Amino acid sequence: MPVTTCENCGGLYLWSWREAFDKFGFGDGDGQVETYQVEAVLRQAGFDVETQQWGMHNTVITSIRRDGKELIGYDKPGVEIGYDDPREYLPEDIIDLLDRKLPEMGVLE
Repeated sequence: MPVTTCENCGGLYLWSWREAFDKFGFGDGDGQVETYQVEAVLRQAGFDVETQQWGMHNTVITSIRRDGKELIGYDKPGVEIGYDDPREYLPEDIIDLLDRKLPEMGVLE
């Protein structure tokens, strides 16, 4: 899992890149929100990224585009963006990129 220094206590803060796509991620937005780090990885790889603050909840990545084409699978049947696991609606190349740059426990670089 990505490890960041906790802004409050200075200890280790473990998180998952998937939280940047989850309405309730990062402690429902009450925790240390690291969406910007996921956004930065995507931008460095050449993607256009948009985020939105979801009310009193987390800041969520709502759009990933390349060459004007939306890559978040809003058209996938039965998938609810912001609630379902982003591995269900993101393209494999984006999942591979995020797994490589922000590896989770059990995911090899």
